[in-house]
Amino acid sequence: MPYSSTHSNFQMLSATLCTLTLLAGAATCTAQETAPATPPSFTTAPQFTNVLYGAAYYPEYEPTDHLNEDIALMKAAGLTVVRMGESTWSLWEPRDGAFETAWMDRAIDALSKAGIKIIMGTPTYSVPTWMAKKHPDMLVVTLDGKQATYGMRQNMDTDNPDYRFYAERVIRKMVEHYKDNPAVIGWQVDNETASYGAANPDVFQGFVRHLQKKFGTTDALNKAWLLNYWGQNVNDWTDMPIRASATSTAYKLEWTRWEQMRVTDFLTWQAALVRKYRRPDQFVTQDFSDHLHRDVNEGEVAKALDVVSVNPYFRAQDRMDGEKQTLDGDYYRSLKQQNYLVTETNAQTTDWSSSFQFPPYDGQLRLNVYTHLSSGANMVEYWHWHSIHSGQETYWKGILSHDMEPNRIYAEFTRTAHELERIGPHLVNLKIKNDVAILYSVDSANALDFMPFASPSPQWSFSPAVADYTALLDQLHHALYLDNVGTDFILPDSTDLARYKLIVVPALYIADDALLERLSNYVKQGGHILMTFKSGFANENSMVRDVRAPGPLRAAAGFSYQEFSNLETPLKLKGDPYAAGEDNKVSYWAEFLIPDHAKVLATYDHPFFGQWPAITQNSYGKGTLTYEGTWLSDTLQRRVVTDALKQSGVEMRASQLPPSVRVKSGTNTQGKQIHYLLNYSSDSQTFTSPFIAGTDLLTGKAIPPQTSVTLKPWDLVILEEN
Repeated sequence: MPYSSTHSNFQMLSATLCTLTLLAGAATCTAQETAPATPPSFTTAPQFTNVLYGAAYYPEYEPTDHLNEDIALMKAAGLTVVRMGESTWSLWEPRDGAFETAWMDRAIDALSKAGIKIIMGTPTYSVPTWMAKKHPDMLVVTLDGKQATYGMRQNMDTDNPDYRFYAERVIRKMVEHYKDNPAVIGWQVDNETASYGAANPDVFQGFVRHLQKKFGTTDALNKAWLLNYWGQNVNDWTDMPIRASATSTAYKLEWTRWEQMRVTDFLTWQAALVRKYRRPDQFVTQDFSDHLHRDVNEGEVAKALDVVSVNPYFRAQDRMDGEKQTLDGDYYRSLKQQNYLVTETNAQTTDWSSSFQFPPYDGQLRLNVYTHLSSGANMVEYWHWHSIHSGQETYWKGILSHDMEPNRIYAEFTRTAHELERIGPHLVNLKIKNDVAILYSVDSANALDFMPFASPSPQWSFSPAVADYTALLDQLHHALYLDNVGTDFILPDSTDLARYKLIVVPALYIADDALLERLSNYVKQGGHILMTFKSGFANENSMVRDVRAPGPLRAAAGFSYQEFSNLETPLKLKGDPYAAGEDNKVSYWAEFLIPDHAKVLATYDHPFFGQWPAITQNSYGKGTLTYEGTWLSDTLQRRVVTDALKQSGVEMRASQLPPSVRVKSGTNTQGKQIHYLLNYSSDSQTFTSPFIAGTDLLTGKAIPPQTSVTLKPWDLVILEEN
């Protein structure tokens, strides 16, 4: 269908949708209906026979033609995959409707002849100048009413119908052009997509339509959100205030959900477009930026993808401990319970300035690769092949420095690539089964941002909190990581809880009754939960329950409470019950727990707060629920987590290994157990192997049980059991 016809039909359909919306009661409408699409359920995980190892490659960024030299260096190094194309829409379409591919064809032909695989990216995260000039309304308008200007990437309203038209056109052109190239193995839709803070008129109008669909009537909305407060009742859908003026916590929470739905809709739409034109064996992915996001529902997006990708950057030099990479790996592996791809990670230094230049020590680049593989990654790519000679990311250096010559990092890359060529078939498609999961609730994270429990400033100040949901989640994952316990993540809609021996629940502030009942039943049937303060307090609309806290959790928790307090200064636990010494401290928040039949594990050492327990444990049915009514120091948290692991029967190997050595395990495609023993230290570490007889895949040396193992600084052993 001609582009003009497609655009016309798109607008006609949108106009029809708008007319229907107007008849339903909305006063205004944009050209596009933004109700999120339903993600397809037919995605299939790509199959790999070896680990892919490579880098993002942008020959268009190089100041001089270096293609032949680049490919010669790639081949010599053992690079097997590159990611291309996602960053330069302005080259794909320098003028409206004028498409050019010759600049990319030359590179792809050369890479293909060299046997290097290619992942193509849709270039939709950075619009060309002509487009922004022609359609300034597609640029983001933020909550404070400011419109984004051209120059920065990711500055557009992804719901804008003109933007969608152009995006569809360039995606179709690209996929049709490269779908038959055997070197192109997959497609990355967009790049590190988020909501970009868009509050444009069409975004707001889409939100109102979403509310109409969800609540049906304004009376239902008023009741669910308790809008009688301050007389904020919405008596007609045309009366809905914009998000910037909202004080309702329910409104703010629902807006964050709308942001997530917009991202899901956009990426699902892109994935469907690519699937329509791709070769069937080409996979579809999206590269999430690292860590967890407030405006992205990664679980819903993952349903539209064949494989999940993530861009986990790590702290190098003395700060490298493998934990950040592991947290990202644990989360993104868990989204589809399958292997994932690393599409970006550090090669040399990072940052948008020269004030954060910390290149990795010798061995750290290699150790980082195996850190990702031990978490279930099937590919590791660097951002990027060569360092950029000008622009915002001049000092975000690639494998090659600005001189484009082989260097220390290139040598370590080469060593690692040749190792993977040899042992990769034993490592790819690693299956990881964990006994512990963390329940992650983005709703709780957002709602606690609106009503923080810890703030460094006086009342009425809006300074950032000193402790929040993310810090609490990180603290709990950190404790599990130090105990060498593999961890999954589950989401609030998860129903298969029984496969875990222990579920860790940070501050489940927002939860419907059904979720709390599932957790209670999990305990009753023999599961174990470690839960923190602020759980069970508000329902799915951020409305505090009108029953005594913790609401539907009361029977399983074995306590109730009516009061709580901020802690102006840290308190000690009476008697130092966890032998934490100087770290026997709790902070920020205290709930006045009244045991019904819960066992008291710790109380506050204070003349007033000492009336109430700080930590309890309740036996309920066949299982237990341990509850922290306050914020624990890192040391206390580690001790409580360790106790919960022991009581749950989860295997821990931390006591058998030096503090800097982490162990991660899985089953390979040959059906053998694989154990990674990784040394995050500048010192050699010696210990006794805790495993049965096996072979170190890296050296070929046999490792009998109970034999002494020495790891060099920033080195590892990969033990494959016999």
